[in-house]
Amino acid sequence: MQRFAVFGLAGLLALGSNAAALAQQVPSPYHTQFAMDASLTLGLAGLSATGLYLVQHKRVAPATELAALDRARVPALDRFSAGTYSVRAQATSDALCYGTLALVPALLAFDAPVHGRYGQVAGLYLETMATTAALFTLTVGTVYRYRPYLYGTEGGGLRGGAVAADSFFGGHVAHTATATFFAAQVFHDFNPGSRAQPYVWGAAAAVPAVVAYFRIRAGKHFLSDNLVGYAVGATVGVLVPRLHRTAAGYDGAALPPQHFADALIGCAVGATAGVAVLHFYKKLHGTGLSLTPIQGLNVNGYAYGGVRLTRPL
Repeated sequence: MQRFAVFGLAGLLALGSNAAALAQQVPSPYHTQFAMDASLTLGLAGLSATGLYLVQHKRVAPATELAALDRARVPALDRFSAGTYSVRAQATSDALCYGTLALVPALLAFDAPVHGRYGQVAGLYLETMATTAALFTLTVGTVYRYRPYLYGTEGGGLRGGAVAADSFFGGHVAHTATATFFAAQVFHDFNPGSRAQPYVWGAAAAVPAVVAYFRIRAGKHFLSDNLVGYAVGATVGVLVPRLHRTAAGYDGAALPPQHFADALIGCAVGATAGVAVLHFYKKLHGTGLSLTPIQGLNVNGYAYGGVRLTRPL
């Protein structure tokens, strides 16, 4: 068994060296340095850990303070969501957010120009997500804002604990926007002039907007929390890869100055698609139908996952 492991490790090292040699020959619009970018990513991870430590040690509000919360004192922009709570909406937002974070690197792997430099792009993705994670955890760890559901009577055990004061800013939306806008920027840089760009940017704009909607319905965040999260995520998702852009080793014609006309068109398309999705959800909700993610183990011990469509009789 140990001998097999040694041979297997040798094979992986050989593949890695071949992949590295191939990557050096494949052009890329980005310039990265492993020592610098890996150190930066680790440093950002350390900041995220610090933020998580601060979150875990936030002051727990007493029941009397929670009971004194007044919906009328909530800013007008956010007042409509004060008191909302939905377990189903929370599950939907979780599925959309975590699914997007996993789907983005998988989809980029199928883009032919990206495939030859996938290791570099994957490293940039980790660095980009680590940036948002650091900004998010440090903010949540130091800012106290009660979640919308605390202004109502629901929430059960979630009404107590430091997590109840973690409303600002919207982490699900921030991380989703980071992933989708990173994917759109990378696609733009590797595929200049592609006719698919408006649709890519549209999807990038629509997905975090839908996540924001469900976070509001779940009573987890106010509208302003999600607006800030959206802005932070979109900015980081675009800015980090752009800061690594270079024309060295890449066809100069393939790196024109970025024009955001396609992006704006795509955002309009994405907003329309997002509205259509929300309209469908409201119609579905009005009929008593519910769509929820499920996962578990079957009788043979195999894992499964999917969605369940139910309607009460």
